[in-house]
Order: sequence, then structure tokens, then C-alpha cells
Amino acid sequence: MSDVIDDTRPAEDDAEDVLAMFRAAPRSVEFNKLRKRLVRLTREALDKFGMVRPGERWLVALSGGKDSYGLLAILLDLKWRGLLPVELLACNLDQGQPNFPKHILPQFLEANGIPHRIEYQDTYSIVTDKLPEGATYCSLCSRLRRGHLYRIAREEGCSALVLGHHREDSLETFFMNLFHGGKLAAMPPKLLNDEGDVEVLRPLIYCAEPDLAKFSELMAFPIIPCDLCGSQEGLQRNAMKAMLDEIEQRQPGRKDVMIRALGNIRPSHMLDPKLFDFLALAREP
Repeated sequence: MSDVIDDTRPAEDDAEDVLAMFRAAPRSVEFNKLRKRLVRLTREALDKFGMVRPGERWLVALSGGKDSYGLLAILLDLKWRGLLPVELLACNLDQGQPNFPKHILPQFLEANGIPHRIEYQDTYSIVTDKLPEGATYCSLCSRLRRGHLYRIAREEGCSALVLGHHREDSLETFFMNLFHGGKLAAMPPKLLNDEGDVEVLRPLIYCAEPDLAKFSELMAFPIIPCDLCGSQEGLQRNAMKAMLDEIEQRQPGRKDVMIRALGNIRPSHMLDPKLFDFLALAREP
């Protein structure tokens, strides 16, 4: 599939006819190719996994990191081009981390005319109180954050919570489950919460993390570092990331092969009798 965006907009955006967030973006060939690639891969995920139902409202989680900025920009780009017929509401959950710059996201969202909601919930104190120093905060922090985001989605009439997880996130989760969980499971592109009333969507599931990092750099997003889990070293996920990066360096393109493999499963060639009836398998007499 090429990097061409099939839409009704001109290939080169006029200064007066451009999405606000992209007005200061580079006009280089490199940036245009990168932008189109991210849009193409996002459209592929949206279509393949049936994420879009016209007229619905989505809550787009915005942490202040490169991935969530990229997610918001790409979704707004698709919406501006008439290719995403849903309403978008950006949401930042201020979790009370020390030195969190509260002004950055509201200023960014307001300057770009993006509908948003800023919610303050001190989950930082809960996590640091419940867990001993040096423990991995990610799991508890994520559960608390997700619970509040589900609540906000309900309050705002949103059918889906949209997250910025990408190709590497899914692959790292797969190998963590393989090495440490004794199961084959990755980070899915679409799932339903336990209550069954909010979908979780990951439209960037085919997008490469290095592409998102470069996109964020070229767009000059005001990145906010995480002072909680992002400050901890030696996590299992870091080990998986290093392993995958080493494989990709030795054999370029392996990550793309692996993410496609997660959608090309042959139950008869695995070892799970719940997925394939091995007992019924017999040669012809």
C-alpha cells in the first residue's frame, strides 16, 4: 500500500486551509511522507478492526507524551479531511505527579481550538502510599487512571476511550506475556471494558514508535515527562524493548513482520486444544 492519502483535500495544504495544529509544521518532503504514512496506517487499523461508527463521540486520552500527542494530531487530521465522522474530546487526567506543569496542555489545546477536559485526581499519592519504594508502579497507576477515564467517558457521553499505544507497545506486551505470563496475548487494537459500556480503541497499533517520535519532534509538541513509572529503570518492559530494538537493528523490518504475525494466527499449529479440536483430528481409515 502506498503513502497516498485518498481524500478530497489538496496534496499541499494552503496556509489558509490547514488544520490549526499543522500550521507551523515543516513543509518538507520528509515530513509529508511521515505524516501520510502515519495517517495510512491509522486508517488501516480503523477500518480493519471496525472502530468507527459515524456520529459517536470519542474521549482521546492525552498524557502529554509523544504518543498521545501524535494520536490526537492524526485523528484530527483524519477528521479535517472528512475521513473520521466522529466527535473528538481530548482529555488529560492530572494525576498529581510532583512538578507536573499544569499550564502546558490547557494552553496547547486552547491555542489549537481543540475541545478538551482537564480532570484532576491525585492517584500519585495513592500509588506511592500503597506500594513500597522501588516497586513497579505501572500496573496500579494504569488501573487507577483507566477507571477515571472510563468514568469521564460516561459523563461526557463518549462511546470509546482512545489510547495512543503503538506497534512496539503491542509487541512488548506479547513478549512479556510469553516470557513471564506463560500465555500468548498482545495489546489488542479494540476491546470492551468489564462493564461493557465503553470501548477501548488503539488506532496507532500499526504505527512504529520511531515514526511517532520523529513526528513529535518535527511538530515540536510540548512534551511532559512522566515522574512516576516513566522514572523507574529496569522494568520488564524495558528489557523487551531493548530485545526488540536489537533484533530490528540486526534485521531491519522484523517488527513489521511480527506485528502482522499477531494477525495471522493458525490455531491448528499451536498447542491450545480450546482453539483447535486435536482430539477430533484423525487420518482417513
